[in-house]
Amino acid sequence: MMTHTQLDLKLEAYQYDLPPELIASRPVAGRDGSRLLVYDESSDKVIHTDFRQLDQFIDSQTTMIFNRSKVFPCRIKAKKETGGALEVFFLQSESENALFHVLIKSSSRKPVGMPIIFPDDSTALITKAFDDGTFEIIVTTNISKLLSTHGKIPIPPYIRGGESDAKDLEDYQTVYAKEVGSVAAPTAGLHFTPKIFAQLETKGIKRAELALHVGMGTFAPVKSDVITDHQMHSESFCISKKDIDVINSSKKRIAVGTTSLRALESGWKDQAFALEAEKWHSTNIFLHPGKEVKSIDGILTNFHLPGSSLIMLVSSIIGREKTLSLYQEAVKERYRFFSYGDAMLILRKGRS
Repeated sequence: MMTHTQLDLKLEAYQYDLPPELIASRPVAGRDGSRLLVYDESSDKVIHTDFRQLDQFIDSQTTMIFNRSKVFPCRIKAKKETGGALEVFFLQSESENALFHVLIKSSSRKPVGMPIIFPDDSTALITKAFDDGTFEIIVTTNISKLLSTHGKIPIPPYIRGGESDAKDLEDYQTVYAKEVGSVAAPTAGLHFTPKIFAQLETKGIKRAELALHVGMGTFAPVKSDVITDHQMHSESFCISKKDIDVINSSKKRIAVGTTSLRALESGWKDQAFALEAEKWHSTNIFLHPGKEVKSIDGILTNFHLPGSSLIMLVSSIIGREKTLSLYQEAVKERYRFFSYGDAMLILRKGRS
């Protein structure tokens, strides 16, 4: 197990300087034209290449695990009875009882009992306010229809101020997305194209999929000065028996994205994925230095925000100091950062 220090548990230790112009506002043309930083832990070597060369760095006995959850247009403009503007951010796409868990952006108070008026003149009522700043509302309309008509894709606020457009409907979605339910894209998968999949298949690299619906657990900021005090929100995931069998029979495994890794680690026991297949499970796992990552031999991921739970997850694999040194090198080499940015492949020591 990798050792860690008290500094590794401090939020301030996960900051780094990023020039604003390195934040990608759009993906590169063709998806797979992004750059790729490869870090081989065994040799401590860094290679700068491009994503179309991905197959050259992955052993043929490897299975890559993808999160096929699909982003839904969960942001919607609304108003109060007084006419004041609101924005409602749905954290779930479906509900059996018309109760939805949401974020509400407003310049004024949002008390329990306050009505919300949507663009189709349907209404909702705030029924609960939670300590984490989220709300429960009860709605009077078909939310799927409302969001498909009036909702917007939820790109992060650091991309063009969070204002998505028609192009993001395609760009902020993996080409293999299936089950609807995420409020943020599993961004490591945005680089993949049919051509990349064909290259991997030709080399004999296998593919397994799972669905983890990305929610606040992935994108909520860490606010605790000591990171072990941070509480991850729960997210749901499901894996088929077929995919579990592929994962468990593989000699080597590479997670595509942090969400795939969180699902794998949540079900990993005695060198295999051990949770029940075809069933939705809940996870609030928080991976950081001091937590041993057992399920993977490598990870493909994007470059994450300073102080985020995602950069802490990467640090649980190769350590905080090495993670930050790779980020500093990426800044020096002018890589593009965050959701629409470039990718990094980490190959673990003695494992890949």
